[in-house]
Amino acid sequence: MKIQERTGAGAGRSAGPAQPSVGDRLPTAPRERKPALAALAVLLILLGALGATTLVLQAGKRIEVIKITQEIPAGSSVTGSNVTSVMVADDSSIHYVRWSQLESLKKLKAVSTIPAGAVAVGEMFGSGSKLPAGKSTVGLALKEGQYPSGIEIGDTVAAYRVTGSSSSGGSSSGGSSSSADGDSLITGNAKVSAVPSDKSSSDLVSSTNYAITLTVDSDKAAELANAASNGEVALVLVPGNGN
Repeated sequence: MKIQERTGAGAGRSAGPAQPSVGDRLPTAPRERKPALAALAVLLILLGALGATTLVLQAGKRIEVIKITQEIPAGSSVTGSNVTSVMVADDSSIHYVRWSQLESLKKLKAVSTIPAGAVAVGEMFGSGSKLPAGKSTVGLALKEGQYPSGIEIGDTVAAYRVTGSSSSGGSSSGGSSSSADGDSLITGNAKVSAVPSDKSSSDLVSSTNYAITLTVDSDKAAELANAASNGEVALVLVPGNGN
């Protein structure tokens, strides 16, 4: 009887529920997937890449425009010899004058003196000259010996009233020679604002009249024009004041 009771008791203990082992973990709920957020992240990445590409393309868009290579006095125009073409970044807020508009620009006048090295913009030019107060332009038709060789737009010259005999002397790079007692200075700071554009600087002297336009003080304009009409004007290049 005792043997059977022990056996029955042992069998009862073994029939109890088994305890979980220390290494086992409780099951967890599966993570919830959010495809909408993933799509939004991809869209934002694509938009950022597109914006960066657009900025690079805009920064790299360049246009060919006109650059001034020699000073252009007020009232003068561009020519083929005082401009060149350069590439700049396109900017709609700046009214660049494109190289393709050069022929049209030649018909306009500088509203004020334009320094060499400036990039041409529309505001620099107009249909008529806007000279500074107290300034006038005078056109001269000069013969060989009345003007220095190599004269260019922007040069500063002195204009003298000379006799017919003294104004016929030979010209040089420094100016016309004149030694008559009757010679007198009309103006010592006239600015060359226009010269013929169909001649090179090495071929300024000819047997025909050479048209030169000067910008002078208004109180000297009448005297200079009178002397020019009588063929009694000689120009001398003022050292250190040219281009």
